[in-house]
Amino acid sequence: MASDKVIHVSDSEFDSTVIGNALPCLVDFWAPWCGPCKAIGPAIDELAGEFEGKVVIAKMNVDDNPATPGKFGIRAIPTLILFKGGEVVDQITGAVGKTQLQELIKKAI
Repeated sequence: MASDKVIHVSDSEFDSTVIGNALPCLVDFWAPWCGPCKAIGPAIDELAGEFEGKVVIAKMNVDDNPATPGKFGIRAIPTLILFKGGEVVDQITGAVGKTQLQELIKKAI
């Protein structure tokens, strides 16, 4: 079941929701047809609850929103980019485990 703590952002909302956010943001760039994207979905949902109030966890459907992934040079999904203060802190491409995602998030908090 998808978490209500994960926000879904579009190209038009990206700057205000992610870049302009006071909290660090982890953005999962994904698509509904992507098997590895589906595989990490439960971990993303769990992390949204675990880090609530400390980090914003967001998802962006790359099929519906091509401009932002293009801006960040995303060529494969899933790609997860961690932002802090509007800047890219780190990124991971491919399906990874929850522990690796936790370590990524801890770089920003």
